[in-house]
Parts: sequence; structure tokens; C-alpha cells
Amino acid sequence: MPDNAPPDTQDTISAEIASIAAAHEKAGPGPLLDYPPYRSSILRHPTFAPVQVDPDEIELVGPVFGARDVDPGDADLTAQHPGEPLGERMIVTGRIVDGTGRPVAGQLVEVWQANAAGRYAHGRDRHPAPLDPHFTGTGRCLTDADGRYRFVTVKPGPYPWRNHLNAWRPAHIHFSLFGRNFTERVVTQMYFPGDPLLPLDPIFGSIPDTSAQQRLLATYDHEVTTPEWSTGYRWDIVLTGPRRTWTES
Repeated sequence: MPDNAPPDTQDTISAEIASIAAAHEKAGPGPLLDYPPYRSSILRHPTFAPVQVDPDEIELVGPVFGARDVDPGDADLTAQHPGEPLGERMIVTGRIVDGTGRPVAGQLVEVWQANAAGRYAHGRDRHPAPLDPHFTGTGRCLTDADGRYRFVTVKPGPYPWRNHLNAWRPAHIHFSLFGRNFTERVVTQMYFPGDPLLPLDPIFGSIPDTSAQQRLLATYDHEVTTPEWSTGYRWDIVLTGPRRTWTES
């Protein structure tokens, strides 16, 4: 876009999202690497053939993950500082399974997120929202024998980004999953049901399959909710198969 051109509006982006979705529905299944409504996607997706490497060689210099490296307290993002963080306290839990439904045990699960005001504890985040001195927004845990993970955190707030004029990202939590090897990594995002920003978001909209979009939405679970203490959400992750959870390539 020329420097003197007016900034894109949400109406422009929404029209592009709808047009691409309609065209993709006619064309059939397939990935969308370059997604124009997400303006920086051209800078993020591969444009050259992947470089072939020896996975055994990579694993020799990669990190080693095990139970002794992860403290149980790492999974409670509300207890990492002397005071209580602000916002809606919540529990996020679920199972990590393969395409046949078998649990994936011993998986390292890492999360990072904005605080309740929609700001990351990161030096490059210049969103003029307050930082919370009692919330860093990162945590990790290992899945148990049933493939289950569990985090205690606060619900993140939406935040502006500069994809277009008045662009806001819906509330979300980033997930990173590591298998036994450094080369086995999955990165994805979990969203919340009923968020009015979801249909306006070009990152969420870049997923061409609407059923795959729905699989990124957590479900409120009253059984997970703790009386007078926290709400509860459940979100399962499927690593393989036709119903696998969408991941960032």
C-alpha cells in the first residue's frame, strides 16, 4: 500500500475475508498460505522449498525435556508473584490426544497470553493499557498419563494491532506443545466462545475450514469451575488425523 494511501478499514478487511471464504468454499479444501486480509502473512509463510536436515543431528543440540525440568507451580500463572493479578481468574484444562483418541502423556505444554487489560509483559508491546505487576502471562506443565493438562490463569483481554484501522485481536491464549524431540513442536491459539471480535479477525479468518475454526474455541465447563474462586474452560487438542487442531505452520 502506498504511503499516502488511506488505511484499510474493518469493512475492507471483512469484505476480503468474506470473498476469500466464498471462493474457498467453491474451490474445495486446501491450505491458505498467503492470506491478504492478514497483511503480514506474505512475510510469514514460506516462499521457498524447505531445507532438508537430519533430525537426529538437530536433536543432539536441542533441549531435553523431562519432569524434573518443570515445577508444578509453573502451571499457576496467578501465583508467580507476591500479589494477586487483576482480572477474571479461570482454569483452562483439557486433553492432548492423537488422531485415534489415545492420550499423549509427558507432553510439554507452554502458554503465553496478554493480561486482563490486553497487554503482554513484553518490551515491544506498546499498547497503552496497564501492565499488571502480578501477572507475567507465561506458564508450562507436562501432560499426565491421560494426556491431561491444567493451567490457572486470568482471562486475557482483547488488544489492538496494526493490521488495519481499528483492528482488534479477540481474546486468546497461545499454546506451544513439545513432544519428546525438539523437532516435534506444535503452536496454536485457543479462543473463547461468543467473542464478537472473532468474525472480524483475519488471523482467525485465515483458517479456511469453519469446523477447524470451531475446534479452536474453548468450552465453558461448570464442572471445572470452582465455587467462589474461578470459572472453568475445557479445550482438547488433537495432534493428528482429519480432526486435528489447527496449528501455525
